[in-house]
Amino acid sequence: MLLIHNISLLQTPVGNASLRGLAQGENRKYHNASVLIDGETIVSITEEGALPPCPPDTVRLDAGGAFVTPGWVDAHTHLVFGGWRQHEIPLKLKGASYLDILQAGGGILDTVRQTRQISEDSLFDRAMGFLDEQLRFGVTTTEIKSGYGLDLENELKQLRVIRRLNEAHAMDVVPTCMAAHAVPPEFAGRADAYVDYVCETILPQVADEQLARYCDVFCETGVFSVAQSRRVLETARSLGLGLKIHADEIDAFGGAQLAGELGAVSAEHLIATDERGIAALSAGGVTACLLPQTSLYLGKNFARAREMIAQNVAVAIASDFNPGSCPSLNLQLSANLAYLRYRMTPEETLSALTLNAACAIGLGEQLGTIEPGKQADLTLWNTDGMEMLCYRMGSNQVKAVVKRGKVVVG
Repeated sequence: MLLIHNISLLQTPVGNASLRGLAQGENRKYHNASVLIDGETIVSITEEGALPPCPPDTVRLDAGGAFVTPGWVDAHTHLVFGGWRQHEIPLKLKGASYLDILQAGGGILDTVRQTRQISEDSLFDRAMGFLDEQLRFGVTTTEIKSGYGLDLENELKQLRVIRRLNEAHAMDVVPTCMAAHAVPPEFAGRADAYVDYVCETILPQVADEQLARYCDVFCETGVFSVAQSRRVLETARSLGLGLKIHADEIDAFGGAQLAGELGAVSAEHLIATDERGIAALSAGGVTACLLPQTSLYLGKNFARAREMIAQNVAVAIASDFNPGSCPSLNLQLSANLAYLRYRMTPEETLSALTLNAACAIGLGEQLGTIEPGKQADLTLWNTDGMEMLCYRMGSNQVKAVVKRGKVVVG
């Protein structure tokens, strides 16, 4: 067993389901706390200096007065890719938009070219380093999307790398197939034909090899229409995959309504989502997975998080780590931006980074809170509470990380 004691403040949401409305801002707080862990599972929590009964051979970890939360969950990344796209920044500074660069063959398509050229082993080694970096920032579980292959061979290559990462790394990794991320060059001008290829060739093979838990699609102006996105997602559902959707990143295009109609587990980005989209998310029980670093990096508006919370939409916060619109793995920066630009409270932000994020990848029953019976994923912070963690910016505040009951950082 492992006993973590001398915790100045332990703060956690509670339960197994996404928190919505006022409940998103409700956290349980334990002062002068201890957590007892048996193997990979939390056994008990005590407070006010009390220690639980422990076997003589219990390993004791003195938290040294640290602030403790559940391990953070990054519910949206594109972490397996080749190359970088720093050469696009001068174009953006001269006024080129995200879609301008994509339509000129850059953006996602540039990363597709570089990813296709890299071997599976090279992608794996590179991504292991990214996961190490995430872990040092206090993230214990992450979702990774494919979508830089855009053909059968290279989509499978990405997804096999993601499976290997889950097997090899301390972190839990959830795989999402995003073959419908863009129309590849060989299908230029034939988006419907590419959707046929995704639905008839890529997704059945992905499902057959059990390489993904979810399917995502980029429903956006200049990428995939609502009708095309619906076909991809309905095909995915028929194959047993859960549904996610990149929605309303550039325009209020109807992606949020589609997510609500299909009951997707999450809709992601939502920078431009309007009142109708928010109402659809609420009615459909869809978690809004918001990506504030992308708004910052692209110079875009920030999603309407306060209105979403007011309309009983569960809000999760993620990084969107990718080589183009968010080359940052630091989920702590997302917390800062949620506080400053979304105007979310520290308690709402913690729920967004833990339980709601875990529910957005189907793991709310195992992860996202510090409660007896849950998996023992905890982050120890060099701060006195969540308010300070949201306030401090630019410095890594992690003191130690416990994953599945083992100290993996610190």
